[in-house]
Amino acid sequence: MTEAPNVYDAEPIPEAARAEIDRLLQSGDLFRYTAAEDAPVTLLEQEFAELLGAKYALAVASCSAALFLSLKALGLPRGARVLIPAFTFAAVPSSIVHADCEPVLVEVGTNYRIDMADFEAKLDDTISAIMISHMRGHTSDMDAIMKLAEARGIPVIEDAAHSLGTKWHGQNIGTIGKIGCFSFQSYKMLNAGEGGILITDDEDIIARAIIMSGAYEHNWKKHKMVTDRFAFWQNKLPLYNTRLSNISAAIIRPQLNELARRVRDGLANHDYVADQLNSSAWLDVPPPLAPEDRAPDSIQFNLVGFETDGEAKAFQDAAKKRGISVQVFGLSDDNARAFWNWQFIGDQGPLPQTREMLMRACDVRLPVRLKRPELDYIANALIEAAAEVKDLKQAVGS
Repeated sequence: MTEAPNVYDAEPIPEAARAEIDRLLQSGDLFRYTAAEDAPVTLLEQEFAELLGAKYALAVASCSAALFLSLKALGLPRGARVLIPAFTFAAVPSSIVHADCEPVLVEVGTNYRIDMADFEAKLDDTISAIMISHMRGHTSDMDAIMKLAEARGIPVIEDAAHSLGTKWHGQNIGTIGKIGCFSFQSYKMLNAGEGGILITDDEDIIARAIIMSGAYEHNWKKHKMVTDRFAFWQNKLPLYNTRLSNISAAIIRPQLNELARRVRDGLANHDYVADQLNSSAWLDVPPPLAPEDRAPDSIQFNLVGFETDGEAKAFQDAAKKRGISVQVFGLSDDNARAFWNWQFIGDQGPLPQTREMLMRACDVRLPVRLKRPELDYIANALIEAAAEVKDLKQAVGS
């Protein structure tokens, strides 16, 4: 193909959603608690929990809201310190600040995963919770993380916004920790534009989260969960009113049946491009960890031998000239994935390992709908862009 592929459009919403949306618009039943029995949000929660193998699910306005509610549902005290990777999206530390807690950043290596030595060193008696962000779908060593967390009795929240469909030793990511949180934002595996969901097997956590999400008075009864914890927490908790609407649930539910195919196609596309990029001396796609079966819809790779920021920026420009947008996480002044831009959390120290990684780590969208000619175009453009920058440098230096 001669033109760069469109990597921004999501897959179309399944036709099955349209009839349900029309029905909802005719009835006006958009709010989950005024709808009749089996409102779309309620059905989504039941179906999602079953799909992931969890006991309970709560659909909310965003993954950020799910992370926030998870912290509040754990009953953490004001000022509690929460350990998170230094490579994540700004929404993660933001959810911690919003919950009146304090984020503590852990170094991340060139494979985009937590540095376990730094993790263990910072997991001291001041840490009340751990929020593991599987950033861009890269799973850190959950065996080591859970062993250390369980030995100290510290709860683990999984930020699985990018990891729906990923497995660790065959177990769904999001079900390993105490709570798992997922996103339905447009660039995720299931697309409602916005939305999120949390899952847990703990009935006390789900009761607290449901009430705080906005199940005022006795609306928690419409969640059809058999537990006395709702009655216990009634009127004892604040309401944050961060519910999902029936329209969003109607958009998501038909996509649940598409998830297995999307995971399969996304992984095949990723690995096909990764093999080509790894043939270049200037590009490196880190491999998955052995227990990890990934579900990617984008690709990340490191620039090798790019000694200056100017070279890295020249690579971005060379790729853009070929129609491919590349985000180098650390190069822009306001990238929400660069920890030094999170000024609202205060000084966390230099974190040199993560900073160095972010200055050469690249991100390219790779929607699961792309076909081989489109994938070839993207891979060739990236390889040619790297070669152009390095060849020019060598020519100038010779």
